[in-house]
Amino acid sequence: MDTKNVKEYIQVIGAREKNLKNINVKIPKKRITVFTGVSGSGKSSLVFDTIAAESQRQLNETYSSFIRHRLPHYGQPHVDGIENLPVAIIIDQKRIGGNARSTVGTITDIYSLLRLLFSRVGNPFIGYSNAFSFNNPLGMCSECEGLGKVDTVNIERLLDKDKSLNEGAILFPTFEPGGWRLKRYIHSGFFDNDKRIRDYTKEELELLLFKSDIKVTTTDPEWPKTSLYEGLIPRIERSFLKKEEGEAAKYKDAVTKIVAKGVCPGCGGTRLHPAALECKINNKNIAECVEMQIADLLDFIRTITVPRAATVVMAISNRLEHLNSIGLGYLSLNRETSTLSGGESQRIKMVRQLGSSLTDITYIFDEPSIGLHPHDVNKINDLLKMLRDRGNTVLIVEHDPDIIKIADYIIDMGPKAGVNGGKISYQGSFAGLAQSNTLTGKYLRSQTRLKENVRKSGTWLSLKNAQLHNLKNISVNIPQGVMTVVTGVAGSGKSSLVNQVLPKFYPNTILIDQKPVQVSKRSNIATFTGIFDKIRELFSGENHVKPALFSFNSQGACPNCKGTGVIYTDLAFMDTVVTMCEVCQGNRFMKEVLHYKLRGKNINEVLNMTVDEALTFFREEEIAATLKRLEDTGLTYITLGQSLNTLSGGELQRVKLAAELESRGNVYVLDEPTTGLHMSDISLLLKILDRLVEQESTVIVVEHNLDVISQADWVIDLGPSAGENGGNVMFAGLPKELINCNSSITGQYLKEYITR
Repeated sequence: MDTKNVKEYIQVIGAREKNLKNINVKIPKKRITVFTGVSGSGKSSLVFDTIAAESQRQLNETYSSFIRHRLPHYGQPHVDGIENLPVAIIIDQKRIGGNARSTVGTITDIYSLLRLLFSRVGNPFIGYSNAFSFNNPLGMCSECEGLGKVDTVNIERLLDKDKSLNEGAILFPTFEPGGWRLKRYIHSGFFDNDKRIRDYTKEELELLLFKSDIKVTTTDPEWPKTSLYEGLIPRIERSFLKKEEGEAAKYKDAVTKIVAKGVCPGCGGTRLHPAALECKINNKNIAECVEMQIADLLDFIRTITVPRAATVVMAISNRLEHLNSIGLGYLSLNRETSTLSGGESQRIKMVRQLGSSLTDITYIFDEPSIGLHPHDVNKINDLLKMLRDRGNTVLIVEHDPDIIKIADYIIDMGPKAGVNGGKISYQGSFAGLAQSNTLTGKYLRSQTRLKENVRKSGTWLSLKNAQLHNLKNISVNIPQGVMTVVTGVAGSGKSSLVNQVLPKFYPNTILIDQKPVQVSKRSNIATFTGIFDKIRELFSGENHVKPALFSFNSQGACPNCKGTGVIYTDLAFMDTVVTMCEVCQGNRFMKEVLHYKLRGKNINEVLNMTVDEALTFFREEEIAATLKRLEDTGLTYITLGQSLNTLSGGELQRVKLAAELESRGNVYVLDEPTTGLHMSDISLLLKILDRLVEQESTVIVVEHNLDVISQADWVIDLGPSAGENGGNVMFAGLPKELINCNSSITGQYLKEYITR
C-alpha cells in the first residue's frame, strides 16, 4: 500500500479497546476495506468500538448542547489517536424495531412520496398529502386511529359459561360476585341471575354482551334511576381498552388475558379514512399499493405516465428499484418494521443511504451477508461498490468469501480469539490473503466436499397443509434423528415453516436462536451457566464463610459501586463518563473478600479466567463438565465474568447450544448458526451438531452457508424465489441429489461451490 499521501488514509494509532494489542494501522480512504478474522479476534473492537465510536463522538461534539442532550452518547475509546477520520455512518444488524405505526414505507420515506403522488394526481381529489397519512387525524381511520387493528374481547375467555352471574361467570376484576360493576347486571331485571350462561337464549346473550343505551324499568332499589343499561363488551372497551391510565393501567394483566388484536372492521386493516380509499390512480388506491410486493408495486408505478407526476414517479421508482435490487422485492410497504429480521433491517438502512448525494463519508457494515442466500450476495456487492464509487470509504466486518473478494484492501485480525487475538495477522490484497498462513488464508485454499455417509431415518416429523404467510399449503416430512438443513433465498418461507409452523405441530421443539437472553446487565457466563453457585460454595467451604460473601450482587459487593465495578457520572448533554471504581479498582468486590483464596486465586481472579484457563483450574466435575461444553462450542476465549450483553448474537447462540450438549432425544431448530462465525469455525459447529444427532436428537438448521448444506443428511429447499413467488418445496432429499436439481437455485450454487 502506497503511504506517501497520508491524507488518503485513516490512521489509527495505539488502539487498545477490549483485546486490541496497542495496534497501529492505516486504512485506505475511498476504497472497500474488509476486516476478517475468527470470532473474538478484535474486528469489531477496531472497526465499531474504536473507529466508528470516535467518529460519532467527535461529530456529536459539533452540535449545540441542546441537540447533544438528545443524541446517543459515545465514550472515548482507548486509542492514542485517529487521524484523517471522516464522518461515519454505521449500518449494522440491529433490528429497526419501532412501534405499530412504523412500516417499511414510512422508514424508507417511500410512503411519503406515495402520499404526495396520490394528492396530486389521484381521483377524486380529497386533499393534500396528510389526507393519506394513517399517522395524521386527517387520514387515519377513526375507529382504529390508524393502527389497522383493534382490541377485541375474546368472549370464551371473558365468560365461564358453566356458571351463572351470581356464581362469578364474568371472569374479570370488578365484575366478580361482590364487585361493584356486576351490580349493573344483576339489578337490571333483565337476567335470571342464577341461570348458567350456557343456558341463555341467543337474545339474552346478545343483551348481556352487546346491547347498550337501553332504558331500565326495574323496581330494584339498587338500580340508579337515571342510568341506561350498557352491555358488557362496550363497557369493558370504554373503561379498559380506550384508556391507558387509571383502572386501565391497574388491570393491564387482566385485560391481556381476555383481549386479542383483530383487523379493524372500519377500515379492513388499511388504517385509512374512507375518503383516502376512494381516491385512485389507474384503478388502485394507496392501500392497495402498499399491500403489493415491492417488485409488483414497481411495475405498477411505471404505468403512471401523467407528465406533472413524472418527478415523483421517478423518485418512487428509484427507491423501489434499490429495495428490489438487494433482494427485498418480496416485502410490502405496509410491513411493520418491528417484524423485520436483522439482515432485512440492515439492507433497508443501506437503501436509505443510496439516495444520498453525500461523499467522503465512511460507511461501516457489520456482516452484510447475514440472512442472504449466495444468489443475493452479488446484489449486495453491487451496492457496496456503488457507495465506494461515489467517493466514499466502505469498511466491512465480514466472513463470507464472496464479499471478501470485492475488497480493495483486507485486514485480517488474529491470530486467534480473545487474549490470543487483537493483532493484525495480514493486510493487503485478496490474492495475498489466499496465499497467507492465517486461518482465513488456509480456509480460502480448502476444498469442500459433499458428506459421503449420510444418516438414514425411519421416522418423520410430518407437517401438513402449511399456509402461514407465503407458504403455499405445503406438506413436508422432516426426518427424525438426522440433521436436516432448510434452505432457500431470503423470504422464501424457511422461518415461517421451521420457526412458526413446526412448533405448532410439535410444541416440544427447542429453538436455539440469537436473541438476547432476558437477564440483567450483571449477568455473566458464570451466572448464566449456573457454575457461579458452585464456585461460591467452593470459596465458602475453603474459607469457612458464607457463600453470599462471594457474590457482587449480594454481601460481597463493593459498597461504592454496588458491585458494578464502575461509576457512572451523568454530564447531561455531554457523554456519560464511566470511570473505574476507585474503591475496588473495578473488581466489584469488597476489599476483605479478595483476601479469601481458592488454590491461590481470589474470586476476582477466577472470574477473569478464560474458559480455557478455568478448565485447568477446576477439578470439580460439575464445573468442568459445563466448561467443557463451552470449549466444545469454540468459546474458550471468553472469561467467566464476561457480561452477557457484550456477546454477539452468534456467541450467545453458542452459549445456549452448550447448555444442550448433554441432552438426548430432543428436536432442535437453529436459525442461521453460522452468523458471526469465521470460516474455520464452521467445522467445529458441524461437530457439535453431529454430536446432538448422535445423542438421538433431531437437528433442523435454517442456513444459507454452503459448507453446512454440503454436510446435511437431508435438505429441504424452499422457493423458487421470495414472497408471493416463494413458499413452495423445490426439493427434499439428499445433498448429492440437490446439485442435479435444475429448478433449485440452491442446488446450482452448491454444485458450483463443490467443483470450484
